[in-house]
Amino acid sequence: MSETVLYDLRVVVERIEGRSVCGMRVGDHFDLVNSAQLRIPEGRHFCVYALAAVLPLLAAKQRRLEPGDWLEQDSLVCCPDPEERLVMRIERLGLCRLRTEDLT
Repeated sequence: MSETVLYDLRVVVERIEGRSVCGMRVGDHFDLVNSAQLRIPEGRHFCVYALAAVLPLLAAKQRRLEPGDWLEQDSLVCCPDPEERLVMRIERLGLCRLRTEDLT
């Protein structure tokens, strides 16, 4: 059986340098687990525009990268709304092991 090893991730609002138009607060987060499952804590939300800004980086951050790779060292992403200046941090939570044949 072939196995794929990925990191589960958490994307956390680290700071808001402007005004929070979307209603998010520092500490708000979502988790990406089991390769593709997005989990937002009950009673909270995550702005779709902030989500769109971070989505392109998540597949790479799920994988082991070379130590010199810029994405291995950089974990901050900014929301595109210039009034908010919301900064998110991508954290690796731990490894997830999945059967490769269960993935597409």
